[in-house]
Order: sequence, then C-alpha cells, then structure tokens
Amino acid sequence: MASSEEDGGAGNGSLEEKESGKAAAPRRRGSVTTAWLIFYNITMTAGWLVLAIAMVRFYMEKGTHKGLYKNIQKTLKFFQTFALLEIIHCAVVHTSMLVTGVQVSSRIFMVWFITHSVKQIQNEDSVILFLVVWTVTEITRYSFYTFNMLNHLPYFIKWARYNFFIILYPVGVIGELLTIYAALPYVKRSGMFSVRLPNKYNVSFDYYYFLLVVMASYVPLFPQLYFHMLRQRRKVLHGEVIVEKDD
Repeated sequence: MASSEEDGGAGNGSLEEKESGKAAAPRRRGSVTTAWLIFYNITMTAGWLVLAIAMVRFYMEKGTHKGLYKNIQKTLKFFQTFALLEIIHCAVVHTSMLVTGVQVSSRIFMVWFITHSVKQIQNEDSVILFLVVWTVTEITRYSFYTFNMLNHLPYFIKWARYNFFIILYPVGVIGELLTIYAALPYVKRSGMFSVRLPNKYNVSFDYYYFLLVVMASYVPLFPQLYFHMLRQRRKVLHGEVIVEKDD
C-alpha cells in the first residue's frame, strides 16, 4: 500500500522501532550508523519539504494543477527512489524487511510504472490527491524520525505521526486506486509491459490484468495495515500494552 505510514501501517515507518514506536538508542547501533540514519532522515524531510513548496508555488502561479506532476516529477522520482535504502536500514532498526519492502516498492510502482509510464494520466485529479497525501505523510514521518533520534521529539510531531494517517491513509489509497483505474484504458490499448504468445520463452504476461490484481490486493491489505497502525497509535499515544505476533 503506497500510501500507508510505515511500521506495518499507513505511509511506512520502516525506520521506527516496532516495540515502542521510538528509535533505538544510539549506543545500540554505533556512531557511524546513527549519524547516517540522522542524515538520511534530515535529507528526506528536506526533500519532501522542497516538493511541498514546489507544489504550492506552482498552484499559486498557475491557478491549476494541470502540469504540476511534470513540474515536480524529477524531484519526486529521486526522493521516492532514494527510499529504497529503507529496506537496507531494516538490518539495523529491527523492523520487518518484508513489510518495508512491500510498502516502499508499492510507492516505486506508483511513481515509475503508473504515473511515469502512462503520461496521459499525469494531470488527473487523483494523481494530485495521492501526491498531496504522500507529501504531508512523509514530512511528518521523517521529521518524527529525525527529532526522535536526536532525543528531542516535540509532542505535536508525535501527535501528527499517529493521527494524520487516520484521514490521510484512506484518502491516499483512494487516490492511488483512481490513478491505476484511469491508466487501465491506455495500458489495454498500448499493450505496454505485456508479453504475448508465441515467443521463444513460451510465457505470456498481460500488464492490464496485472493492474486489476494489484487493485484487488488493496481489499485485503488495507484493513490489516490500517488497523495495525491504529493499534500502534493506542500503544504510543495512550500507553496500551498490545501483544502482536512477529512479522
């Protein structure tokens, strides 16, 4: 689910410790690793802030979202692809590599294999919808990790991390699904990324039907991730002890 906050739920908190919602103490990782993670989170916070400013400035100047994606796509692609490092980070932050991998790759999929590849949909309202959700989510998430690792976490950032997703997650999912749906006619007509028989490998792949499967996968995955994040919210904000199975 591309819009989810990590930590197994909305938006993807792959750098967050599962047990307490807090980063591990620096002494457990070593100074070099800790310095890198702080640098990474500061960089990602700044990157998504740049995107937010660019989006607001574009709309104020043009008075429309038409052309917005084209204007910000290079920055978006860079920082979203850079997030692949979070899969490697799983080795030192004690979170699920599988969950993080799925969540990060779903974002990559939306950026490169939907909005980048099907240029006809880049001005769709749904694209702007999930971009706004991603931007707010990531600014909140990465600033949370940054302040947390510096042991100076403002309560508002913590509150935002575990409350914004309640609205942002489902809205982002709607934006993603509508975007994939808008891409379907173009994918079907062009046959993009599809492999037809006969061929020397004797295999076939239809990208159109693959996208239908992707859309259907949101049905079982969304409730699981969403309710997991709600449990994390109760544990972090209200101190409830919740026993969950290991990922």
